[in-house]
Amino acid sequence: MAYVKWFSEISKDDVPIAGGKGANLGEMTQIGLPIPPGFVVTANAYWDFINRTGLKDRIFEILRSTNVDDTDELDRNTKKIRDLIKGTKMPMDMEMEIVEAYRKLCNEYNGGQPVNVAVRSSATAEDMPDASFAGQQDTYLDVVGEEDVVKNVQSCWASLFTPRATFYREKQGYSHEKVKLAAVVQKMVNSEVSGVMFTADPTGDTSKIVIEAAYGLGEAVVGGMVTPDTYILSKNPLKIVSKHISKQTWKVDRAKSGKGTEHVDIPEELQDKQKLPDDKIIELAKLGLTSENHYNHPQDMEWAYEGGKLYIVQSRAITTLKLKKKVEEEEKIEVKGEVLTKGLAASPGIATGPVKVVHDLSELDKVQKGDILVTVMTNPDMVPAMKRAAAIVTDEGGMTCHAAIVGRELGIPSVVGTGNITQLVKDGDIITVDATRGFVYKGEVQIEKKEEIDLSTLPKTKTHIYLNLGIPDMAEKYAKLPVDGVGLMREEFIVATYIKKHPLKAIEEGKEQEWIDKLADGVARVCKAFYPRPVVLRFSDFKTNEYRDLEGGNKYEPQEDNPMLGWRGCSRYYSPKYEPAFRLELRAIKKVRDSGLDNLWVMLPFVRKQEEVKNILKIMEEEGLKRSDNFKVWIMAEVPSVALLSEEFAELVDGFSIGSNDLTQLVLGVDRDSEMLGRMGLFDERDPAVKKAISMIIHGARSKGRTVSLCGQAPSNYPEFAKFLVEQGITSISVNPDAFAKVKKVVAETEKELGISPDQ
Repeated sequence: MAYVKWFSEISKDDVPIAGGKGANLGEMTQIGLPIPPGFVVTANAYWDFINRTGLKDRIFEILRSTNVDDTDELDRNTKKIRDLIKGTKMPMDMEMEIVEAYRKLCNEYNGGQPVNVAVRSSATAEDMPDASFAGQQDTYLDVVGEEDVVKNVQSCWASLFTPRATFYREKQGYSHEKVKLAAVVQKMVNSEVSGVMFTADPTGDTSKIVIEAAYGLGEAVVGGMVTPDTYILSKNPLKIVSKHISKQTWKVDRAKSGKGTEHVDIPEELQDKQKLPDDKIIELAKLGLTSENHYNHPQDMEWAYEGGKLYIVQSRAITTLKLKKKVEEEEKIEVKGEVLTKGLAASPGIATGPVKVVHDLSELDKVQKGDILVTVMTNPDMVPAMKRAAAIVTDEGGMTCHAAIVGRELGIPSVVGTGNITQLVKDGDIITVDATRGFVYKGEVQIEKKEEIDLSTLPKTKTHIYLNLGIPDMAEKYAKLPVDGVGLMREEFIVATYIKKHPLKAIEEGKEQEWIDKLADGVARVCKAFYPRPVVLRFSDFKTNEYRDLEGGNKYEPQEDNPMLGWRGCSRYYSPKYEPAFRLELRAIKKVRDSGLDNLWVMLPFVRKQEEVKNILKIMEEEGLKRSDNFKVWIMAEVPSVALLSEEFAELVDGFSIGSNDLTQLVLGVDRDSEMLGRMGLFDERDPAVKKAISMIIHGARSKGRTVSLCGQAPSNYPEFAKFLVEQGITSISVNPDAFAKVKKVVAETEKELGISPDQ
């Protein structure tokens, strides 16, 4: 029996033997796309392996005796199965067929020298070609040598029995014996330039092609670690209509050791150069159209360029926003105004106002509500001023820079990477920012707004999709989205923007009721807009340095060397010094709920110890706020102690919301605001240690019947991270408004793969 099939031998009809990923690579090979060469170790190989080695009976006996509702037992027994698969010697004829295929790959594409390959699992189910299960995405990169290829194929087979995949097969009634798994073995491209391509603008314009390109391996672009070039092309005629060239000072390359990756400095003379030549941009766009025409749907593609040749690494249907009901051509929009500069449209919207140029942090106070904040690049210390701004424009940055992320989170129009805006304007100049298209105009300009995106046809999901929200002014706008509620409302935004006074200062002045009323008014606006959908309000999570920025803050706040790990969150609420201020927050919440807005729930931030939760719940009860069926109390799970003791914490509260940014910082010991460490790729929510901590929280919460959400940036940045959360059993995900549709689609697709009905 042939256990190996080359890509040229399979097509989309071969899912039963090659799995979805393998069949897709074969299909793209068949239509002539330049796919890095490789082969598939078929699902038949897996099946014969467990039969011929005697593992089949042992595996299914373990499964039959496993109570999948017992998390510890499920984890223990599935690990036992995976260890059996990885530790059993593969039959010689099967091993030799894989080895010979790998040798052929080496001979044909590397002069007989060992080839670096990726080994990816590709799951299928007999008689159910559309079904796929958790575990199929396990991937092993930079695998070198015959022995390691065989070893990693077996690791892929073992990944079929992750706890989550096993659980869902059991719950959905799929027979474990009908599920098979193929393994893709594919030559890795040591790309000089790489990136992504959308054969339709992800915001819905099907007449455009968008290509992003950066030096080095593709993970830097996909992971948002560097600012890529952006090339926009029209389809008819096929031509480049705009280019945004970004400076790139470092890249991700294959490590000199031959395994893994490393960060490499780019020579100064190349840093400002266009990454991909025009003729290759056109060639790449043609490949994209070939894929789009074949699949009859706009494609989201990954590509690589090595030795003068382009390769397509992946092609899949675009999973971002639904296409607009009507597309308006950018070229046809007539704007009567002088264009000052152009950059990347990072956070959509249009605003007109006076310029305030910020050269350093000492100038932040001059930015008032309605001003246009202009700066080289924002940083976390600028957030208070960014909240006041009507729009943000920067010299530097790409779609994943600080200004872009915060702009989208706040719903503030933002144009980044203009290159020269700080040199073109001065304080007081009136400008118009069109952050939908990326233009900055001199003076007040009337601009026709593009039609809103139709979100009415987004699929339903069992996993709730909530919004992160801070500014009450945006509540009515975002409440129109088909979301399930607000999973994270940041109280400190209201305090910093509308109250501006330290609560202890208000108490000292006898103005505590005024402070309570302002907070209650801001919260009520959001609750009313989203009613009856839940709004989860996080109690104030200022750090001491941020509290000091409030009126009167200097008197009440200590100086701390490390405020991020200092007196913040729950540790403040029950301390004698701050407890009176915390009670103002509680009275504001009670006022909102007493007004009939019982969709307001609360969340405790930066929980370290169970005793903190007990102390705070007692204070809440004293203020008339007791947990009940219609008043839920969640905790932020962002300190590793909550992951380690998730079941114990679950006994105290109704739910968890995982703060993946702080959790990543504390699990990896990486300052989340460090630009240097960020460029080194050390801050990464997808790190195995972080994902394990998240998995512990989810499993601990679910074992006690508690809900568990996540409100970090990772699902918005990385579709595969949202997929991971659903596979782990998360009950909701809370995202920034700009990422809602994209995450909703990924969640729906993952639930379909796992056999989860949205009506369950």
